Amino acid sequence: MIILGLSGALNHDASAALLRDGEVVAAAEEERFTREKHARNCMPLESARFCLEQAGISPRDVDVVAFPYAPISLRSAARWHYARRYWYAPDRSLDALFNGNRRYRRNRNRVLEAGRTLGIDWNRTEFVPVEHHLSHASSAYHLSGFSEKTAIMGVDGKGEYATTFFGYGENGRIHPIKQFYDPDSLSGVYGAMTEYLGFEMLDGEYKVMGMAPYGDPDRYDLSRLIRRAGNGFEVDTRYVNTVGWRRHKDKGVGFYFSDKLLRWLGPRRRGDVADEPYVHYAAAMQKLFENWCLDLMETYLGDLLRETGRLAFAGGGALNVKLNQRIVELDHVHELFVQPASGDSGTSLGAATYVAAQRGDRLGRMKHVYLGPAYADDACLAALEARGERLAWRRLDDVPVRTAELLEAGNPVAWFQGRMEFGPRALGARSILGCPSAPGIADRINEQIKFRERWRPFCPSVLDRVASELIESDHPAPFMTITFSVAESWKSRIPEVVHEDGTARVQVVHRDENPRYYALLECMERLTGNGVLLNTSLNRRGEPIVCSPRDALDMFVGSELEYLVLEDYLVTKIQDE
Repeated sequence: MIILGLSGALNHDASAALLRDGEVVAAAEEERFTREKHARNCMPLESARFCLEQAGISPRDVDVVAFPYAPISLRSAARWHYARRYWYAPDRSLDALFNGNRRYRRNRNRVLEAGRTLGIDWNRTEFVPVEHHLSHASSAYHLSGFSEKTAIMGVDGKGEYATTFFGYGENGRIHPIKQFYDPDSLSGVYGAMTEYLGFEMLDGEYKVMGMAPYGDPDRYDLSRLIRRAGNGFEVDTRYVNTVGWRRHKDKGVGFYFSDKLLRWLGPRRRGDVADEPYVHYAAAMQKLFENWCLDLMETYLGDLLRETGRLAFAGGGALNVKLNQRIVELDHVHELFVQPASGDSGTSLGAATYVAAQRGDRLGRMKHVYLGPAYADDACLAALEARGERLAWRRLDDVPVRTAELLEAGNPVAWFQGRMEFGPRALGARSILGCPSAPGIADRINEQIKFRERWRPFCPSVLDRVASELIESDHPAPFMTITFSVAESWKSRIPEVVHEDGTARVQVVHRDENPRYYALLECMERLTGNGVLLNTSLNRRGEPIVCSPRDALDMFVGSELEYLVLEDYLVTKIQDE
């Protein structure tokens, strides 16, 4: 059975994923092709075309299109909860009761039209909507590789109405235990504070997480934002998760927080400086988010986790690597699988896997994310020749050896190899690399290449046989989804990838999944004594990660990078005489 998952219902992070008989053949975000961050208000046409091409099939061969957005019955508690909690915005409240599936109908029409554009014959192909949070849950559970009963947690901003999901998976089926509904959203509160701290919601949350270690989480108490309600919680919508007249507005732009929040905490942060009191607000928000997630997880999954020891986690909140570290450190959690594409881009994969499991396909563990396009040397050479101006290139006989020599000498190197990653992390296919023992390399990449805030951290890619010594843990960590405390003996060896709080968001690299990247790490080990690389995404601030050789060259020319390894070609810039 061929299943094409298409996401984009929430007007951001459109993507496509294709499964054939339970095997993930291809997956990619639309932004990588359109070059517009988050692909707002787009349907995943280009990413779907890539998936079909990668699978070697025509649109008429698709059996099912799975879509991660579904109608919600009036009998569901979700619509009534939404109506009650948004009493102060009667237009929204009444709409939830009397026209609560309006957005679903609109999105269904959009995806049907997108399908016709792609060449899908809806007389032959079945359209299957899947609830948003079930899609998140499936993306984690069905690809975790866990065969035993497994706890499932989903923490997200909002789908149709649900924001937070607790359940379990058993024998390939997902069983809900408890859901919370908008406006009661932990990720929503984090997003509102992200806006208050001067970043863009649905994009800057990881910046808040990166800022948090520079502050004191106990300096300010943000607990009034979320209050206890029975065994669950309620968000205080007088401050955050606001709609209508409660929203703070600035130059015609409405925010997800209120004027009441500004009167309490002071003006919204502006600029790129991580200063007081905002670093302390970031730290306090991170603490509040972690504590509530852990509290709810214990309430609804605690007994199950003590029975199984396994947790599958997805949703935008699952990209909070500090939270994931605290989960892993719990005695009753033996293994945590975080879907590497936990945000809404991953729901195309989640919807597809959910349908596949329902139809009896067998799904295995997601071992890597190299699911996007690859470009052969001839395509790279064509891009170089088309660009040509002020560039020099030569073909390398031994790419890992030569690249390691450049890195060991203190040079950042753009690294473009193999199939593009699916999800927000660069994992050695579309990366900027550096030597983590080279003084100042992190500041140089932030200032001169990425053009981003100085306080933003970098991540280490680590040889599998080195990892347990570096992080003093044997927990799987292939996707940069968990931070670990760095062993004291390693902090001075790789200072450029150790964050302010002594942790690192590690990618453990295995030879079978990326042999050329593994070979590069081995070369670095021979040259420096450390099988570790500084790894960050190949893009500039505000841009998607590069996809094609042309994208890589555009980024290379538009930054102060001096070296680009484009498959087998070493590209440099011709300097003025």
